[in-house]
Amino acid sequence: MRELTAKSFELRQVVLDMIMQSGGGHIGGDFSVMDILVTLYFKQMNISPENMDDPERDMFVMSKGHSVEAYYAVLAAKGFFDTEKLIREFSTFGSKFIGHPNNKLPGIEMNSGSLGHGLPVCVGMALAGRMDGRQGRVYTVMGDGELAEGSVWEGFMAAGHYKLSNLCAVIDRNRLQISGGTEEVMSHENLADRIRSFNWNVISVNGNSIPELNAALEAAKDEKEKPTCIIANTIKGFGGGETMENKAAWHHKVPGREEYEIIKAELTRRKEEALHE
Repeated sequence: MRELTAKSFELRQVVLDMIMQSGGGHIGGDFSVMDILVTLYFKQMNISPENMDDPERDMFVMSKGHSVEAYYAVLAAKGFFDTEKLIREFSTFGSKFIGHPNNKLPGIEMNSGSLGHGLPVCVGMALAGRMDGRQGRVYTVMGDGELAEGSVWEGFMAAGHYKLSNLCAVIDRNRLQISGGTEEVMSHENLADRIRSFNWNVISVNGNSIPELNAALEAAKDEKEKPTCIIANTIKGFGGGETMENKAAWHHKVPGREEYEIIKAELTRRKEEALHE
């Protein structure tokens, strides 16, 4: 767990370099979602460059596709493509490393980023997998601002109806979106109870704690009658210290050179702290 926590800060540095090189991106959500992606890809999911043609593999859709920098960084660390090439080519003219997930790249199941599509597509994947008798599980990561999309709730309703216990949805609950706080833009009051009402198993955790995330994902595998939703309570910009954390402006802000050095130093400090705590 210590090594994975350290890796999460190391990969945030990759994201920081990608965004500085390209001059654009969604760094706040990248930093909040990173622990979720690291736990899924390095501890939980049966996904690798070697098994992407295996029908028994697990399947993943990054529904909050604007946090693509974090997704690409994790895929590169997993061996799907080269990290230095990713940093160098992200969002450059003609590059496949575009600003939302691109399934022309290895390891990406579907293009995403038009919010509200990930969960409904994963419902179809999970239902098809069960009909075919496959052992693989289906995972998606959504943003909390995304929950304002009606298609998300159709997905919750259908998954609960079909008792898709092979489906796990994770909500990056950082409480900030492009236009401000989620509770002001579109309130998510009693979120866990609302999702449970659609016949889901719901688990709430600290979404920036890899041990808590790992335990919740293990519990999801043990649930045999319902799909599971993990509400991962995160901090926007987590790892960026006072400069970034819990500030809506960092949804898509690009750091200046001085801010870059401050954030880089904070990521290095937290990485070392994680390894030696």
